[in-house]
Amino acid sequence: MLAEELRQMGARAKEASFKLAGVSTRVKDDALQAMARSLEERSDMILEANQDDMDAARKNGLSGVLLDRLLLTPDRVSEMAKGLRALVALPDPVGEVLRMWTRPNGLQIGKMRVPLGVIGIIYEARPNVTVDAAGLCLKAGNAVILRGGSEAFNSNQAIAQVISGAATGSGLPPGTIQLVNTTDREAVNIMLTMNEFIDVLIPRGGAGLIRTVVQNATVPVLETGVGNCHTYVEEDADLAMAEKIVVNAKTQRPSVCNAMETLLVHAKVAPVFLPAAAAALRAKGVELRGCPRTQEILPDVIPAVEEDWKTEYLDLVLAVKVVDGLEEAIQHINTYGTKHSEAIITSSYAKARTFLQQVDAAAVFVNASTRFTDGYQFGFGAEIGISTQKMHARGPMGMEEMTSIKYIIFGDGQIRN
Repeated sequence: MLAEELRQMGARAKEASFKLAGVSTRVKDDALQAMARSLEERSDMILEANQDDMDAARKNGLSGVLLDRLLLTPDRVSEMAKGLRALVALPDPVGEVLRMWTRPNGLQIGKMRVPLGVIGIIYEARPNVTVDAAGLCLKAGNAVILRGGSEAFNSNQAIAQVISGAATGSGLPPGTIQLVNTTDREAVNIMLTMNEFIDVLIPRGGAGLIRTVVQNATVPVLETGVGNCHTYVEEDADLAMAEKIVVNAKTQRPSVCNAMETLLVHAKVAPVFLPAAAAALRAKGVELRGCPRTQEILPDVIPAVEEDWKTEYLDLVLAVKVVDGLEEAIQHINTYGTKHSEAIITSSYAKARTFLQQVDAAAVFVNASTRFTDGYQFGFGAEIGISTQKMHARGPMGMEEMTSIKYIIFGDGQIRN
């Protein structure tokens, strides 16, 4: 019965996607505005549902990191509505002609942006993803099937009810936004092979979820990645600025994928920088795990082991390593990083350029916090996720990444000899 239910959802989504491809920007923007208003008007109902999820999560012993991801507040609901309105202000990518050229036979050939079609989103305990994903998919002309984590089941149901009702009430076809209303994990397995209905799958969550989707899906996958992010403090860095960036990158919101997990410090400034940075980080509750050279400067740090260099903590834990220079820092990042977000703090243009060129990551920062790797911060309105792969999309995925291209050809009677 579950398989048949999902097939029916897929059929509705596919039918909706054909209609959405021709829907005007104004209709889509009106729907996004209506969705934003509905979120605000019905926030009490959404917060009540979220409280049920939070109560259950606490009883089940979820960590503080996961509780923070799950939690909705009036401000967070307001931010979700704000994100939808930001999408309204952005250009509609659908129908944009990227390039036109004329062949010697007179054929005019162009590349035009078109929706991907039906997008399946499989995600964990972050109910805000329900809104971000639906909004981005809608503005880019796609239908979406959402499958959230069981921890956020009540929150997702409430949010999906609000925004899908607002979308169809604004004239969009039924099936534009659908939520899989079951916690049965078999639903994920079924979605992975719904090639007849789903054009692209996007997993958003921990390493286990992403690995399961990538290894078992027959539907094409846009892979988002975990974030083992680094900040490297060069010998010529402004150390006051470096301390501010390091503390922000680790502590502003440690439970997210763009938070710093490893701090690399040049050996020449480590004796001065590390004591001050350690004091500032510990004042925020950060546990430090250091290499032997770090331990010489900070004797009370926990000794780091090999696994620490590989770990996405998503918590107030930081690995610290002293390095001899830029080359060693880049080698460490390219060995242990997850190709997500990396930063260098330096006053040297040449070193910054080398870091930008040689570090293999979706987002590389100079003198700024890795916490800025985010669709909203990049001006995309929101994001579906952050891709760490290199095909089709890389980095924060906004509306343009939710489109493909088709070739359009204009002739006046040409035939091929």
